[in-house]
Amino acid sequence: MSGAVDLSGLKQPAAAPGGAGTPGDHAVTEADFETKVIRRSMQVPVVVALFSQRSPGSVELVRTLEQLNAGDGGTWDLAVIEAEANMNIVQALRVQGIPTVIAVAGGQPLADFEGVQPEPQVRQWLDAVLDATAGKLEGDGGTEPEPEAEDPRFVAAEDAMAEGDIAGAEAAYEAILTEEPNNEEAKGALRQLRFLTRAQQIDPAVLATADADPADVEASLDAADVELLEQRPEAAFDRLIGLIKRTAGDERTTARTRLLELFELFDKAEPVVVAARRKLATALY
Repeated sequence: MSGAVDLSGLKQPAAAPGGAGTPGDHAVTEADFETKVIRRSMQVPVVVALFSQRSPGSVELVRTLEQLNAGDGGTWDLAVIEAEANMNIVQALRVQGIPTVIAVAGGQPLADFEGVQPEPQVRQWLDAVLDATAGKLEGDGGTEPEPEAEDPRFVAAEDAMAEGDIAGAEAAYEAILTEEPNNEEAKGALRQLRFLTRAQQIDPAVLATADADPADVEASLDAADVELLEQRPEAAFDRLIGLIKRTAGDERTTARTRLLELFELFDKAEPVVVAARRKLATALY
């Protein structure tokens, strides 16, 4: 359910509630919700029915779902949750009324309905859920897609890298780009390789030099590389943006060019890159 509802705050409750009318075979509580609903939904759709013993209509709806489940040969699972005893689940699923029925597939809510429904409508809803998930989950008869064959050109480049042949790996990526100038995978790999080659040759002591003399352009460029190599991109970006603010002419162009090169090592949508681009715009204008 990650990204859709947050169940991380659920505590481990007491054992599943019992009593007349409670569907013990399908009963689920906070203690086993992750196993019986989230994990199980990776294999088959799980229909979660939130009901109340005080609502005869919701109890009858659960009985209808149990009958349909028994006749469907394991193509979907049923998870029955007594609302009053599992309020954390009710809140996490943002349930507004009882009964509520929610279909979960692949760890995510797929469809739901609220209120008591006659069996034909429930059957129609279930069929729509099964049609929507057919062949897409691990345990419903779907077949795993064949893995794509590896591109031997990339394999050769990666093998060269593994053997420490940096020049050979760079030549392999350049050869790919000669054949396919717009191959984004090769472009990205080459950018990463060139950055690593440059950054790994820099003495980390340059950080102290750059901090002591912010006007030292070369030291600031090298220090930003070291910070990025140490997985501190925000520090690296801020250092270069500060350098841009303090310089002019060719020095400013050099700092800006290096910053843009470092941006290209990341996805454009990375929050740290988006934030740094805003700072850069402010520094320039």
